[in-house]
Amino acid sequence: YVRNWTTIWSNLLIGRRTPRRVSRGGMRKFLREAFARNRPWDKVVYDLVSAEGHFERNGAVNYLLAQMTMRDDGVQATAKTTRLFMGIQVQCTQCHNHPFNDWQQNQFWEFNNFFRQARRVDHRKYDPKSGRMVDDYSELVFTDFNEKVFFEQRAGTLQMVEPRFFEIRVNAKPSTDLRKELAKLMVAGDNPLISKAMVNRTWGHFFGYGFTKPLDDMGPHNPSTHPELLERLSREFVKAGYDVKQLVRWICNSEPYHLTSRLGRDNSVDNPGAGESPLFSHMYVKGMEAEQLYDSLIVATGAHKAGGSGWEESERQRQTWLRQFVIAFGTDENDEATTFNGTIPQALMMMNGELVAKATSSERGSFLNTVLSGAAGAADRVRRLFLSTLTREPSRRELAAVQQLLKDNRDDPISAYQDLYWALLNSNEFISNH
Repeated sequence: YVRNWTTIWSNLLIGRRTPRRVSRGGMRKFLREAFARNRPWDKVVYDLVSAEGHFERNGAVNYLLAQMTMRDDGVQATAKTTRLFMGIQVQCTQCHNHPFNDWQQNQFWEFNNFFRQARRVDHRKYDPKSGRMVDDYSELVFTDFNEKVFFEQRAGTLQMVEPRFFEIRVNAKPSTDLRKELAKLMVAGDNPLISKAMVNRTWGHFFGYGFTKPLDDMGPHNPSTHPELLERLSREFVKAGYDVKQLVRWICNSEPYHLTSRLGRDNSVDNPGAGESPLFSHMYVKGMEAEQLYDSLIVATGAHKAGGSGWEESERQRQTWLRQFVIAFGTDENDEATTFNGTIPQALMMMNGELVAKATSSERGSFLNTVLSGAAGAADRVRRLFLSTLTREPSRRELAAVQQLLKDNRDDPISAYQDLYWALLNSNEFISNH
């Protein structure tokens, strides 16, 4: 649980590709402690928005360090914070009023005010081996910001804005830490936006679809498919003290989560993949994320042990695996995407990649080697391969097909078992959550 949610939120906060001068280790340490202790979500959000200090001593600062670039003026931090924690997309109002809702251009810059006091400081040190100065550490510090924030309207005129959280004005004295004021306002009340955003995102994680599409664009212009349920869960989440584990329990104990993924007469029209609004009348088949599939391969096959490789080699392979699918976009939201779910790069990696080659090898340490080294007969070996990959027994039809495969390759039975294992690992049944 801790490792999984640490990975999920590390990717959301700083991306799969670690930005320069950002400590992924520091970010993961902060999140591991938060999920291991089950810290209230409002406390976690408060720390991430208001954090200061060394990027490893206070790992929470890495969230904002990842959003800060030269001469950015907090634009990325403004867009990311409102979208990720409050489920509202204000980034397009940076340059003009929103065409589909009541968001005005000045509201983006009112939020942006809160981030103008944050400044990153990058420290360097002398490396005696190379004789050069190299990166040492980065930190986030508070700095007095006495200037006024202006933005240019479409007509070309400049307008000044003060820090304001929706309708709440903040007294912007030079000594006021505006990020702390923003963090307080974000978590205040009995049903704040951070609660709805977290409920929507967590529901979407387990079902593949949230109450809105996209998950982080909530509002009157994009109504929820199940407003009463979203409202009830959000209020109960706050009453429970922002208990993330309790939220997970509610969702996983719900009736929709226990439904089959099979379509029938009563749920045949419920197909969000075809653009329909999700009704949650059945469980939707979901492709695994890159990290989930990698870990599933490791658990099923022991590929990281093949050939006697250790933990460091396994972690290197993991990072190589992930980098093959990540594409970074230089946008104001610091976005990135993956070419993973069901695409040609994924198919090629599964069919011909180094990891699957290790998984299906008969080298010492691999699961296949363990199966083949046992004294059991062919039927038991096939059964164990099915259980390790698909967690079920082979059907009669499948067993007959495998027996024919072994018969056709009686001179090289190891290759036959490798082909079977390869086919199971590349099946839709293995690579999807169904």
